[in-house]
Amino acid sequence: MPGNNDMTVSNSSLIGKVARQLSRPPAYAESGLKDSILVAAASSYGSRSPDDMTQPTGFDPEAARLFEAIVESAFLVANADGEFDETERAAFQHVVLSACDGRVGERQIAALLEDLAEQVAEDGLDKRVQMVARGIQREDHAREVLRVASLVAHVSGGVSDVERSVLERLGSALGLDGSATASALDEVQAALSE
Repeated sequence: MPGNNDMTVSNSSLIGKVARQLSRPPAYAESGLKDSILVAAASSYGSRSPDDMTQPTGFDPEAARLFEAIVESAFLVANADGEFDETERAAFQHVVLSACDGRVGERQIAALLEDLAEQVAEDGLDKRVQMVARGIQREDHAREVLRVASLVAHVSGGVSDVERSVLERLGSALGLDGSATASALDEVQAALSE
């Protein structure tokens, strides 16, 4: 069907745009930065040994936790409607892997997504939002968490009311002012319109 191909090409193009924006620093970042906080944290996360027994040089546990928190925030928004089917999971995984440009392996992301799904099922969305927020200490990191989650919300072609609600709860839990979610969504919309 021609309509489906058009949608696939359009969605694929949107996924590519989202991945590129995830890898770039936000508009408010200091000049001279070439990577986003997600990408910088991914370098450390990706250097974690598979057995977690021996950490290779360059592993930073704080950066790895930041990476997990950023990915979890996006995961929570992607799961806002209570459904996260295989197509959504594959798109989510592809966007994160593409944005990280080889700094994190496919198996690592798949395992992280599996863990996140179990945690959401066990704890519920609200508790997980609080857990993400608890691990974020700096305002620039909090804003990046919100920006990444906003970008991922656009993968499905726009931000639904339920996704916006999760973004607002996330912004509030992160201690950001009420305009932070609107600002993140506006920045993302402008970046994806380029």
